[in-house]
Amino acid sequence: MAELSDGADAFSYGDSILVGSQVRLRGLRDGDLPTLARLEMDPVLMATMSNWIVPPSEAAAKERIAAWCANDKEDLGLAIETIDDPPILVGHIELSGARPKDRCGTIGVALCRDQIGRGYGTDAIRVIVDYAFREMGLHHIQLSVAPFNPAGLRAYRKAGFVEEGRRREAVWHDGKWYDEVLMSIIDHEWAERRSTA
Repeated sequence: MAELSDGADAFSYGDSILVGSQVRLRGLRDGDLPTLARLEMDPVLMATMSNWIVPPSEAAAKERIAAWCANDKEDLGLAIETIDDPPILVGHIELSGARPKDRCGTIGVALCRDQIGRGYGTDAIRVIVDYAFREMGLHHIQLSVAPFNPAGLRAYRKAGFVEEGRRREAVWHDGKWYDEVLMSIIDHEWAERRSTA
């Protein structure tokens, strides 16, 4: 991390802070809403991302996504697109609950089903974590994930998150209880990873 000393430095920083090796994070566009609403309505994705499979209406899904991505309060929501030419919308990511006192936020990421397993989730997580520590000054970033979401667990571990505990038997699906895995990364851990990368 270099000190910004002139306009060129600021432009370079601004151009790079939301870009990874495979994806860029950007503000929501109206044209994104149909794709992201379908993602929010997909029962298969809901099974791995939540403890409740109740698809919302398309209107409710669009409204919720638009609210997440308004970025007019403390929470942050961004679309995830590939850096290909032309770019492909692959999902969305959010950082919520960040408060000045504790400097802790919670992330959640959702990818379109046909884009899972390509490294986009890991890259998006790395980008939002870097942004949260460098731009927002957070100290601690946390998340929860189901133990039967191996792609999510791999992506979070690759991004430097460590398991810090479990909420035992906190998720009920298909007549069975499952733990909820709690993971986090702290700013000095991220800085160490960046310096060795």
